[in-house]
Amino acid sequence: VQLVESGGGLVQPGGSLRLSCAASGLTFGRYSMGWYRQAPGKEREWVASISSFGSTDYVDSVKGRFAVSRDNAKNTVYLQMNSLKPEDTAIYYCAAARSYVKVVDPSRYDYWGQGTQVTVSS
Repeated sequence: VQLVESGGGLVQPGGSLRLSCAASGLTFGRYSMGWYRQAPGKEREWVASISSFGSTDYVDSVKGRFAVSRDNAKNTVYLQMNSLKPEDTAIYYCAAARSYVKVVDPSRYDYWGQGTQVTVSS
């Protein structure tokens, strides 16, 4: 199984980025997908989850700014990030959990990507 994130980079405050996570080696439609992030010196933080049926959930700090979606035909999950703030700077990871419902607990995720750096700075 492989999860490969892409789309990170440097963006100014108020800008947007769209992260992608391409999955292979698994039956994508049977997996709940999640996005996590880890800033330097901080613990890993859950950001968003999407169930296999498309139900979503977000940490309060990104509600209204971030949107998670998935394309089961392309085995890909996305994280659209708008109105970015410097505090969004982190390495962003996607993860896959063998579950049809949304998963928040990181210990329930079976597979993780290698991460993509997002830096929000002027």
